[in-house]
This record gives sequence, structure tokens and C-alpha cells, in this order.
Amino acid sequence: MRFHKYQGTGNDFVMIDDRQRTFPAADNALVRRLCDRRRGIGADGLILLRTLPEYDFEMVYYNADGYVGSMCGNGGRCTVAFAHRLGVIQSQANFLAADGPHEASIDDNGTVRLRMIDVAGQQDTPDGVFLNTGSPHVVRFLPNSTLAEYNVYAEGRAVRFGDAFRERGGTNVNFVEAPVIEGQPWQVRTYERGVEDETYSCGTGVTAVALAAARRGAVSPVPLRTIGGDLSVSFELHPDGTFTNVYLNGPAEFVFEGDIAL
Repeated sequence: MRFHKYQGTGNDFVMIDDRQRTFPAADNALVRRLCDRRRGIGADGLILLRTLPEYDFEMVYYNADGYVGSMCGNGGRCTVAFAHRLGVIQSQANFLAADGPHEASIDDNGTVRLRMIDVAGQQDTPDGVFLNTGSPHVVRFLPNSTLAEYNVYAEGRAVRFGDAFRERGGTNVNFVEAPVIEGQPWQVRTYERGVEDETYSCGTGVTAVALAAARRGAVSPVPLRTIGGDLSVSFELHPDGTFTNVYLNGPAEFVFEGDIAL
């Protein structure tokens, strides 16, 4: 099987051109093996690019645990870059993902601007602010100078598998430091469900952080810094607290391609 490897701010994916529908999509163990960093290709997730009437393509996203996941923002940006490399799109894209239709554009430098879903509300919980940006996220704001040494794995895992979110299928968890100087990036680290570990970056996660930060005075576009690099999120905030025209912006890069025996 031919595969391509892409990454967006360190969030990496195995990309499969499945326009002929030949990939064994129900084989969760195969997806898990392909994402395994010691026994496979290695990735945070696997993405199938498929044809779909009325859209440029469909994005089918699997978490590293082998199961179909919810929307992946960085994965969506990488899929746009992949479609561009394949010649499926030029500079504009209209595609379908797990949370519905998305629009996107890619420039000559490989920067992808991806429209996310509108977000209607945020819920304050003992664990942090909860909101859904295509995937469920908790955003916990930390005091300055604590994020670098914070135990993201242990604290994130406790919230992800906690009673408060078990009936919702669990949640991703983002830990955030506000900038000391206005205009500097918000610092973000994320525990990602399905990967069950900290990832270098999470697109729906930084989107959730930006929208939660808007309640703390952040103004669009919000710059964010993850372990894997910098992203920005722009949006329109309405008086009723609804966010529309939400865009995740950042690089999506081809890493390598190859063949693997199934």
C-alpha cells in the first residue's frame, strides 16, 4: 500500500489516497499498527482521502487507537495539503469531515486556512471550560510559569477518563498559559483522546483555547504556540456568545512517502 506522511505543527498523520475505496476501513487493528511508532509507520492518526459527490473530497479520520475519530483540525489542514499535492484541488477546497462541511484554502507557502464549525456556547466545569469545536475539549488556564513543568499526561488523563465526561465519550484536555505581554502567543499543551497521550499540537484544541480565551480578553486573530509550532485562530464573536467564521490557520507539510506491506 502506498502512503504519504504529513505533519502540521508536529501533529503527524498517515495519509492514504483512498479514492478507489480499496483500504480495509473496518480493520481497526491495521490502522493501529500503521500508526504504531515502533511496529508501523508512526503517527497520531490515519486519514483516508475519498471522493464524494458535491465535494472536492471526503476526509475520514482515525485516531491512533484504530477507531474513527471526531474532527481533527490539524488533520484537516494536512488533508487539504495532501489533496493539493494529488491535484484534487488547486488553492480552494470544499470537503466533508466528521463534523460536517468545511471550506479551506492553501497558499504557495503551504499555509492552510481551514474554516471550523460555528461554536454556540461554553460550559464552566470544575475541570475547566468545556466546548466543542468539532471535537470535545476542556480548556484549563494555569498560572504563569507553570505550564512547562506541568504533568499534562497525568492531569489530562484524569479529566479525560473522569466521571464528568465519561457519558460524553471522554474529552480532550488543553492546559494554557496566557501571554505576559499583549500580542504574544498563548502557550498550549494538549492531552488528546484516542492517542491517549500528549501530542505536539491539536488543531481543534487550539481553536477551543482561542475561543475560551476570548472570554478573557483575547482578540481575533489569537496567536497560539504549541510544542510543535505556532498557529492562529480567527473568529467573529457575537453578543449572544456565539462564534462564527472560525478559522484555524497554520502550516501543513509533506514529510515523506513510501510503500508498506499489509
